[in-house]
Amino acid sequence: MARRRDIVAGLASLPLLSLAGGFMGTSLAQENTLDGDRLATPDGDIVIHPVNHASLLLGYGDQVIYVDPVGGAERYAGLPAPTAILITHGHGDHFDVPTLEAIAGDVPIITNADVFAKLPESLKAQASALANGEDGALNGVAVSAVPAHNTTADRMNYHPVGVGNGYLITLGDKVIYVAGDTEPTPEMLALSGIAVAFLPMNLPYTMTPEQALEAINTFKPAVVYPYHYGESDLSVLEGAVNADTELRLRNWYPDGA
Repeated sequence: MARRRDIVAGLASLPLLSLAGGFMGTSLAQENTLDGDRLATPDGDIVIHPVNHASLLLGYGDQVIYVDPVGGAERYAGLPAPTAILITHGHGDHFDVPTLEAIAGDVPIITNADVFAKLPESLKAQASALANGEDGALNGVAVSAVPAHNTTADRMNYHPVGVGNGYLITLGDKVIYVAGDTEPTPEMLALSGIAVAFLPMNLPYTMTPEQALEAINTFKPAVVYPYHYGESDLSVLEGAVNADTELRLRNWYPDGA
């Protein structure tokens, strides 16, 4: 049976974000806003804010969840501080200790065992490692770890089985799937009820757009964002995604791929 881990850390020191009514707390918090695409729930909107490559922010109520933050503190200047952080795996485009030391404060972190072992002692106290299939929580937000790995024989060295995580994040009545670095796995293809999916597609490290298209049309998320796509040809997806899925193409490389 999957184990459940719930980490709540140090929120009293953080500015709070109300997506409906603006920020509460310090004047600095009032200057920082989270913009992006919105997804309605009965308890307020989820705000989806792409940052760069595989880094993104999810805002919901007073929560601002950073996923795979890298690139230094300057990349996050002007954005609300994190209330929690998710890290999928230990590659440098997903995990960067200096960035974490600069932005994490004392907020809870969920990652995998490999990254947890590489964290400095100053961050381990607020971090927890989930294995594939385990459940946890960040400030009451349910998080489940989904296997993320290659499936093609000559790519297995990039992301072997049992190391990386994708995450299912439950915000209100919506489940968000951040796939991490992976090809389509049996667990991915068996998903259902996904409101938003972030799928990587660049070779040789993850999946091709053709593989992504097959996965999208199998588990049918309501909304899908290609991310971590490098120079992949995303036109393969246009007009080919099933009618029940909204394809959202966004620029994840504002400074170039």
